[in-house]
Amino acid sequence: MDGGWTDTRFVDLVDRLDTSIASLEGHGFEVTPLAPFPELHPGGAVLWVKDDTGNVGGSHKSRHLFGVLLAEAVDGAGGGDLAIASCGNAAIAASVIAKATDRPLHVFIPTWADQAIVDVLQSNGARIEVCPRRSGESGDPTYLRFLEAVSSGATPFSVQSPATPTTLDGGRTMGWELADQLVAGQAHGTVNVFIQVGGGALASATWAGLTEGLNTTPNIQPVLFTVQTEACAPLARAWNELMAPGLSATGSLDLAVAEPDRFMRPWEPIGQSEATGILDDVTYDWLPLISGMLMSGGEPIVVDETTIVAAHQRGRAITHVDVEPTGTAGYAGLLASRRPEPAVVLFTGVSRF
Repeated sequence: MDGGWTDTRFVDLVDRLDTSIASLEGHGFEVTPLAPFPELHPGGAVLWVKDDTGNVGGSHKSRHLFGVLLAEAVDGAGGGDLAIASCGNAAIAASVIAKATDRPLHVFIPTWADQAIVDVLQSNGARIEVCPRRSGESGDPTYLRFLEAVSSGATPFSVQSPATPTTLDGGRTMGWELADQLVAGQAHGTVNVFIQVGGGALASATWAGLTEGLNTTPNIQPVLFTVQTEACAPLARAWNELMAPGLSATGSLDLAVAEPDRFMRPWEPIGQSEATGILDDVTYDWLPLISGMLMSGGEPIVVDETTIVAAHQRGRAITHVDVEPTGTAGYAGLLASRRPEPAVVLFTGVSRF
């Protein structure tokens, strides 16, 4: 609207780009299902599972990146190489969307990236750069090389909002869909929402969309619980340090905003986990998550590896969704917390192996 676009012009753009993606993927973007599985809930309450594994690129990451592409088109920015730091679903989603829209893509990956992922990226025409850690540097070397590429003129095509703020816009579609589906499913009262967290964009975007979508539905009160593994839990560490002074919710938020680097620091060393997709050493989108948990009454959950594996096995067996361990990590948080209220989890990445 600010740029003078009509609704028709914008919808035509969405349809055109979605058609290009469908020609490559066999389908474009669709609302993904939400189904109840009370047998999965440790307390016997209803548990809704939103299955996003059938989305473009096999995960929710494509939602974020399609939103970035739309924002770029509306702004008239277009052209030039796209860049992303990822060795998983985000990179695959980026490669699908870049190939479908004929955009060059530069992907920065770690030395331990899985060859099967690399093969998919190469088949989609992405240019790959392996990023070993340089002497004396701290933080994720793939993200550091990504930032260098952006400073040299590449267009950030990332699922971390500090580098690509518009990545949260497309991600909000998950929350909007979820809100509509909970209302249609006659949910009421407290609904605990457990979301796996790596960089934080999935959780922050979904929570934003969900609370917007339920704004006029006071009979549903969502509560946010973020989930990380013992192998890498920078968000939970930041939360614990913020809570230590005993401030009010507003005071804790003010402190986090005033001194972000004091609380959100790279997690070192990163341990091992089957949920490889949430081993980000920094939770980039942490401030909206701290706010969401404080304001809704939730908290971060840190789960051990045994629970990560058990959640994956049980989740797949009951739902018959072909989902990877990262995609069921939110469910692991529910198992670890054992909270009795109705809950929602997101199954977000198709198993590729």
